[in-house]
Amino acid sequence: MLIQPKPRVSIVICTYNRADLLQITLNALPALKAIDKAEILIVDNNSADHTREISQSFIQRQAGGTDVHYLFEQTQGLSAARNRGIQEAKGDIVAFLDDDAVPCMEWIRTIIDTLDSRQDVYALGGVIRPRFETERPKWLIKSLELPYTIVDRGAVVHEYPMNRHPFGANMAIRKSFHDKYLFPTDLGRKGTLLLSGEESWIFEQMKKEGKAILYQPSMVVDHFIPDSRLTKDWIKQRYYYQGVTNGSMHKSRISKLILLGKVASKVLYIAVDALFARTEGSKLLITCRLQSIRGTLDTLSRRGKMHLTG
Repeated sequence: MLIQPKPRVSIVICTYNRADLLQITLNALPALKAIDKAEILIVDNNSADHTREISQSFIQRQAGGTDVHYLFEQTQGLSAARNRGIQEAKGDIVAFLDDDAVPCMEWIRTIIDTLDSRQDVYALGGVIRPRFETERPKWLIKSLELPYTIVDRGAVVHEYPMNRHPFGANMAIRKSFHDKYLFPTDLGRKGTLLLSGEESWIFEQMKKEGKAILYQPSMVVDHFIPDSRLTKDWIKQRYYYQGVTNGSMHKSRISKLILLGKVASKVLYIAVDALFARTEGSKLLITCRLQSIRGTLDTLSRRGKMHLTG
């Protein structure tokens, strides 16, 4: 029996009811350079569509080639799915890829080479280019890009500043860090609920321990953005739930008071900005920021309504 060598990289793809998009992502992986140094872990987070069939078909086609495993995680939530992938990973690097993202040919090689050359670096992120289903709306201005996970910090390798970190559509973390920290299951998306914050929490712990987090512009993925998300209602919901996330991350009385002070400052800042908002995009940004504040206040007052989906 042929024994597979231990992979350097475990590619974790968490998926929920997006089998057709997952298939596009999976089909792109065998052609990547250094794929022989990686394993692919498909974590099905309780999907009700044909995700299992797509995954098993891909595994059969890769028999004797790329090392692929299908995992079913019944506990709903992106954090639970990611944690399952981490626990099953054999590589010393865990690379997270969205089920609707296609990496560049050098993606694996870039991850390995960068982390091998920088032992002080514990996590990497890179460029996330949008692939719109049809066309980019005119109101989608630069300031509204992050909720769509559109990321390009330039062509120079550098450490992320304090208020920025990699995104789950394209990030790699040393598995040794996850021996101590897993993703918090009270944060992050659950099904179609637009919660977040689990990545921010992980990277906050990493920064507290003095671990370097690097932006690597050669680590590129193309990320699909469906028309269903290219609506003003969706982006407003996304901001509302960012506010819900912010509120839920502050549990102590002192922490909540500090957050309320920040919210008050934001209201003043937004009010000034609103005086100069002229374009459709800038006016929408004002509305979205107010939605975020509403989400935070609803949560702090225990009136957060978790019924919006996306």
